[in-house]
Amino acid sequence: MVEEIHLNDIGTKFLLTIKNGTTAEDISGATTKEIIFQKPDGTIITKSGIFETDGTDGKIYCTSVAGDLDQTGTWTLQAKVVIASGTYHSSISSFKVYSNVS
Repeated sequence: MVEEIHLNDIGTKFLLTIKNGTTAEDISGATTKEIIFQKPDGTIITKSGIFETDGTDGKIYCTSVAGDLDQTGTWTLQAKVVIASGTYHSSISSFKVYSNVS
């Protein structure tokens, strides 16, 4: 992630890892890959996740597009994947979206 995220930024990469304890989970067979965001006003948006490599490292990401980062304040996010052995979630992370000068 970049050091500071601003309102309406496009191209910000959000990378999350699915872990089993402290070890990355092999999610290469995932049938569902999602990154779930909660905006400061409580609204939930879900974006499709993309493997960072081949999924064996447990990492998925998404990149912000126009209209995604439309509120300033503290956001939370969490990855969710469905694989043959079950449904798994990453740890919940948070980040702040700052306003712009103009």
